[in-house]
Amino acid sequence: MIKIRRPLVHQVRKDAWVEVDLGNIEHNIYEFEKIIPKETKILAVVKADAYGHGAAMCASTLIASGVDMFGVSSIDEGIQLREAGVEIPILILGTSPDWAFASAIENNLTLAIYNDEHIQACRDLYEKHGLKAQVHVKINTGMNRIGVSSEEAIDFISKVKECEFLSLKGVFTHFACAESEEETKHQVERWNKVYDAFEGDNDIIFHCSNTAATIAFNLKFDMVRVGIGLYGLLPDLPEGDYYVPQVKQAMSLKGRVVNLFEVPPGEGVSYGFTYRTDKTTRIATIPIGYADGVLRGLSNKIYGIVNGQKVKQIGNITMDQMMFDTTGADVKKGDVITLLSEEISVDEWAKILGTISYELTCLLKSRLPRIYTRSKV
Repeated sequence: MIKIRRPLVHQVRKDAWVEVDLGNIEHNIYEFEKIIPKETKILAVVKADAYGHGAAMCASTLIASGVDMFGVSSIDEGIQLREAGVEIPILILGTSPDWAFASAIENNLTLAIYNDEHIQACRDLYEKHGLKAQVHVKINTGMNRIGVSSEEAIDFISKVKECEFLSLKGVFTHFACAESEEETKHQVERWNKVYDAFEGDNDIIFHCSNTAATIAFNLKFDMVRVGIGLYGLLPDLPEGDYYVPQVKQAMSLKGRVVNLFEVPPGEGVSYGFTYRTDKTTRIATIPIGYADGVLRGLSNKIYGIVNGQKVKQIGNITMDQMMFDTTGADVKKGDVITLLSEEISVDEWAKILGTISYELTCLLKSRLPRIYTRSKV
């Protein structure tokens, strides 16, 4: 059994924190397994510190739940997982600088390659140091970000297969509009032409489906890449008759009331006085602000829950603190106000800001300690 070295637990000296329910992550994996064929591998995407949830701790739960591989953005993220004790394959999904390829190979990380410069860099390492790289070829089927063009992909993959200094482990692409079946269809057509050229090559793992495509499309191939869905948040999905995993949000955001006081009617609150009291108002302050990743654009638009009661956030969110109207609520200093939870979805904030939920979870800074819980699955 693989043992994950958990990060050192430091004493928390802040009255605000992020809670991550590892039991919910385990539940979410089980939900996705309902729609993924048993023979299809699962790559768990844990880039950006597992979308802000803490990659090392989440990795332990994900491995125990049976995932086959991890996906990260960079060599550094992969090394951090290796240092935490992760032994299963790790694929670097993004572009790695060729001057750092040696670090990837030495840490048993799999590189994404897609041009002749990448091949040459790997050749140089093999000739000079005897290092053989494990690689997946990234194909650009329409995302137009990185990857070898789908028109050149067959020749490029064939070239990689012939290189003794490369171990070709997989081929993959990424869908730009998985929420749209029509837009995705064009990418799938390009992808299938490449897949058909190598069908039957059992040494290559073909994978194209992200969270949305895993749910909505029958494009499982050899492996799927599940990202934000693991953490209980779902991307936009196309209309259709298919099972949607009943996921549970793993992240909560909480802060203790550090100050509680009353002000008369007509008082301004916070910078710019964007909120004025219309009655005698009992204000509670918690130590969470935009420097923690809660954007100012949410000011006067969100609420919290304290002792089972909703309380409205008032005034501009400041760098380190924000205020709530707790008039009429049963609140005392030291009580916990919950800003995000299973009851208050990150999606609510995303709609206010016109963005996506995973941008917001990634924004929650490390100065908010991560505390891990495990509910029953």
